[in-house]
Amino acid sequence: MNPNWKKFLLSEHAIFENDAEIVFPSPEHEGNQRIYPVTHLGVLSVAGKDAAKFLQGQITCNINDITDIKSSLGTICNPKGRAITTFLLVKSVDAFLMILPNELLASVKKRLQMYVLRSDVILTDSSDELCLIGLSYGISQTDGALDFATSRQENIVVNFQDRCLIIAEVDNAQSIWTKQVNQGFQPDDSAQWRYLDIISGIPWLSAETSEEFIPQMLNLDKLGGISFNKGCYTGQEIVARTHYLGKAKREMFLAEGGDITPPEPNSAIIDNSDGVEQSVGKVLCAQSRKKSCKMLIVLQVSDTNSYSLRLKNHNQDKITLSTV
Repeated sequence: MNPNWKKFLLSEHAIFENDAEIVFPSPEHEGNQRIYPVTHLGVLSVAGKDAAKFLQGQITCNINDITDIKSSLGTICNPKGRAITTFLLVKSVDAFLMILPNELLASVKKRLQMYVLRSDVILTDSSDELCLIGLSYGISQTDGALDFATSRQENIVVNFQDRCLIIAEVDNAQSIWTKQVNQGFQPDDSAQWRYLDIISGIPWLSAETSEEFIPQMLNLDKLGGISFNKGCYTGQEIVARTHYLGKAKREMFLAEGGDITPPEPNSAIIDNSDGVEQSVGKVLCAQSRKKSCKMLIVLQVSDTNSYSLRLKNHNQDKITLSTV
């Protein structure tokens, strides 16, 4: 994290549990408008005259669809079609910005570097130069459209549902934060932005879940993060075969576990709908808010669409499903 950004947030009464876990005192008044430091995500810049061609051969979304006014979710796969990381891809003036989990950024950069060869491509960890700020105007609804419309003035703003993600250099980020707080936005914990991402169905991966799932298991096809007519990319054969032979045997669901401690990524999900307990899925990510634990989980698709779910080793903690 940029030290000047951290110093500024501290002056705004932020409490750092670590660089990815930032909390604020309870707001002085209730309201839907919130502002969040999004520090668990980083920025990998891909620049150079061959950047677009290079990315086209590495990612599931179509680089030609990424414009000044349109961003996209996507994923990088290994040769077996398993998602290494998910990302939000944004076009800046002279580079593509890949927003992805900080804990995966270094390994993703190293892996992509192996494919650069003689191409004019420069990969840079820009997480210290560019800050991410989340703005929320209300409670996100799971049936809202995630079109990732993008605008650019002094900063890049990616809109989805009733939220937006702002990408700004440090000095601008401080000005934006101050302006929005003065206009009534209440600083809120970084974990709550992750909660909003979960109920929006955005499938961020972690070290535990990297290379565990093919993109369709993460609903990337439904979220517009896979192009089936763009040509070859690493893992494309497996992703395309799954698409053309029928839907994936596993899909991602939004689930709720009540007032429980958020389970760790890759925690096992047990089903007892037919009287016989069996492991049917895993937790992708989880976050609590107001005594409600929301999770994105990847489950075997049931022919009857009937489940009786719980976390493994949590006999009393039932899990109910919602629509992502």
